[in-house]
Amino acid sequence: MSLTVYRKAHFNAAHRLFKKEWDDVKNFEVFGKCSNPNYHGHNYELEVGITGEIDPETGFLMDLKILSRIIEEEIEDAFDHKNLNIEVSEFKNLNPTVENIAIVIWNKLRARIDSKFDISIKLYETPRNFVVYNGH
Repeated sequence: MSLTVYRKAHFNAAHRLFKKEWDDVKNFEVFGKCSNPNYHGHNYELEVGITGEIDPETGFLMDLKILSRIIEEEIEDAFDHKNLNIEVSEFKNLNPTVENIAIVIWNKLRARIDSKFDISIKLYETPRNFVVYNGH
């Protein structure tokens, strides 16, 4: 029997969507106001799902206190109140779209969470715009 537990988190971060090779006009054509050279911010809402088998000894799939600590250390501490383009090394050469942010989050958590569990990331950039990434 497999099930999924979820932990919610959030972080606030600034970013700019753009390609260095393009001028401001082309960036605006593709990314619109999200290409503002002075950046802009979002209040990101994150849902992390962990899927696997329940431990018969504890009754837990995974101790949510541990998951909470991992999310805090790997995601909230790294991204919250940061300019993703400038202050987060993963985005030095990667456009910080919500899609790419979700993949980076998944990779950071995958490195800390036992491989016997599947991980899903649901990341809301706005209340109406979100992405789901399951590592496939």
